[in-house]
Amino acid sequence: MNSIIRRLVEEALHIKKLTPSIENEINYELTRLGHISDADFEALELLMAEMDEGRVQLVPSP
Repeated sequence: MNSIIRRLVEEALHIKKLTPSIENEINYELTRLGHISDADFEALELLMAEMDEGRVQLVPSP
């Protein structure tokens, strides 16, 4: 079963945007879990790399 963090990363990659909602949900899950699995870490690294390359845009809070 996919973790919530990986599902959120997949959503951001699919829509090519990191929205405040997705970012808040990722932060909530990291806080709730208190740790990060290797697979979740790799997913977040991929998201950051895609953002660095300009393929995923950060959507500012309104």
